[in-house]
Amino acid sequence: MNFELFIAKRIIGNKTYKSSVSAPIIKIGIAAIAIGIIVMLIAIATGLGLQQKIRDKVVAFNGHIEITNYDTNSSDESQVPISRNQKFYPNFTEVEGIKHIQGVAQKFAIIRTETDFEGVIVKGVGADYNWNYFKEFLIDGRLPDYTQKRNEEILISKYLANRLGFKIGDTFQTLFGNPLNDRPRILNYEVVGIYNSGFQELDEKFCIADLRHIQRLNKWEDDQIGSFEVFIDDFSQIDEKTLEVYKAIPSLMNATSITRKHYAIFEWIKIFDNNTYGIIAIMIIVAGINMITALLVLILERTSMIGILKALGSSNWTIRKVFLYNASYLVGLGLLWGNIIGLGLLFAQKYFKLFPLNPDTYYVSTAPVYISWDYIVMLNIGTFVACLLMLLIPSVIISKISPVKAIRFD
Repeated sequence: MNFELFIAKRIIGNKTYKSSVSAPIIKIGIAAIAIGIIVMLIAIATGLGLQQKIRDKVVAFNGHIEITNYDTNSSDESQVPISRNQKFYPNFTEVEGIKHIQGVAQKFAIIRTETDFEGVIVKGVGADYNWNYFKEFLIDGRLPDYTQKRNEEILISKYLANRLGFKIGDTFQTLFGNPLNDRPRILNYEVVGIYNSGFQELDEKFCIADLRHIQRLNKWEDDQIGSFEVFIDDFSQIDEKTLEVYKAIPSLMNATSITRKHYAIFEWIKIFDNNTYGIIAIMIIVAGINMITALLVLILERTSMIGILKALGSSNWTIRKVFLYNASYLVGLGLLWGNIIGLGLLFAQKYFKLFPLNPDTYYVSTAPVYISWDYIVMLNIGTFVACLLMLLIPSVIISKISPVKAIRFD
C-alpha cells in the first residue's frame, strides 16, 4: 500500500482525530465546501435554465433564423412576398444542422369588441408550421388546425383574452388595413386556443391564424409568403449557421439571426453568465480559505508526528502528501454532501416548482433549472482541483518544522 495514503487513513480513522481540537474547524471546512457546491450548482442550473427558457420563448415566435426579402421594411408586418418555390424549401439540405423550415406572414390588425379594441399582429401560418413550442404554452382549448381547408380558427394569448374578455368558443371581428382603398377589411375569428408564454412583450401583440387569410388580404398567390423561419439543432452555432444560410439563399434575400433581431434581450441574458462566473469564483475562494485554515490547524496539531516521521527519514514532500491525502478526503466529503443537497433542491424545483419568480421581470413564473451531468462533473472536478492547489500553500509549513524541536515539544 502507498505509505502516505496508509498514514492518512490511520489519521482519518483515529477516534481521537474526530474529538480533537481541530475537529470543529474541520467540520466548518467541510460545511464550507458543501455550501459552496450547493450555491454553485444552483447558480449554474438556474442561470442556464433561465437563459434556455427565455431563448425558447423568443424562438417560438420567430424561429432561430429569419429569411426575408431585402427591403426597407423595419416593421413586423410582411410587405414584400417571397415565393415558396425555393430550392431550400421544404428541406434545407444545403446547410447541415437545419431541422425545420416554415413559411409565415404577418399583418397588423385591430381586434374590435362592443366595448374595447386592441392592436395586434396576426401571424399567418400553414400546414408546415412547427407547433412544438406552443404546445408547451397552451393553457386552454386546443391548437388550430390549418392542414385542411381555410378556416377562421385563431390562437390568442392569455394577456389578450383577459384584456378583451375572451374565452374558448368566442368570436370577434378583426379589422385589417386595405392597400387598395381606405376602407378596412373585416374578418371574423373564433378563439379555439389560449396560450401563455409568460413573455408579455410578445404575448400582448401576437395571434396565430391561417396563413391563407393573410395571402388573400394582401392579394398574394397561394405560393407566396412573408418570410421563412428556420430552426437549427444547436443554438450555440447560431452565428455560424446564419452565415451559412445567408450564403445558400438567393442574393436578393437576407438571413437574420434571432440574436440580432432581438439584440437587447439576448444581451440581457448574457449578463447571467457573468453573475454565475462571479459566484463560482467567490465560492471556491471562500471554500479554499476555510480548507486552508483547517489544514493549518491539522498540521499544527500533528507537529510531533511530523517530527517523528522526519526523524525516521521521511522527506518533506512525503509528509506533505499525507496531509494532502487527508485534505482530499475532507474536500471529497464536502463535495459529496453538497451534491446530495444541491441536486436534491434542483430536482425538487424542477418537478414541484417550489420557488416562484415575477414574470414581469424574468419572463417566467417559476425559477427554471437546467440539469446536465456535463457541468456537474466539470464543476466538481474544477472545485476539487482548485482546493487542492490552494492547499499546497499551507502544506509548505511542514518543511519549516524542525524534528528536534517537534519531538522535544511532545
